[in-house]
Amino acid sequence: MRTLKLTGQVVALAAVAGLLGLLVWRLTHQSKPPKIGGPAPAFSLRRLDTNGTLALASLRGKPVVLNFWASWCVPCKGEAKMLEDAWQRYRSQGVVFVGIDWHDVKSDARRFLDHHGVTYPTVLDGSGSITDRYGVVGVPETYFIDRRGRLVGEHIVGTVVNQKDRFRSGVEAALGS
Repeated sequence: MRTLKLTGQVVALAAVAGLLGLLVWRLTHQSKPPKIGGPAPAFSLRRLDTNGTLALASLRGKPVVLNFWASWCVPCKGEAKMLEDAWQRYRSQGVVFVGIDWHDVKSDARRFLDHHGVTYPTVLDGSGSITDRYGVVGVPETYFIDRRGRLVGEHIVGTVVNQKDRFRSGVEAALGS
């Protein structure tokens, strides 16, 4: 009985040490957000809204609103309607909205898009590699990209619903290039 208890304690201690090591590794290897004014990190990802892939390079010459989200993210559900409404309003001015779904199940993500009526292009970053290149630590986060492929405006951490003025300014900065 004593051996079993000691074994359990050793296993628990090893698990805690492993988790602590993983946390330290993640904190020391976490990507930093790209600099506003610098180039937007390139990507080519599978689309969720249709077949094929979408490459950021294919949107060069157009202002882009890039929104990182996930179907399990409660604040993402709250901002979905505002983003869709903004897409409908700004698309006639050439602005392209792109949703990047992060660490999600494809079927859940598609249900999210259908349920919230999202019609703008949406891609899947299942591995999180592109999300890491943008330094995203949690969803939602939003970036703005000008016609030359540079990050502009102010990167929004958290829901755009609570930051409408910053969102509008970001879209205007992307349009102004």
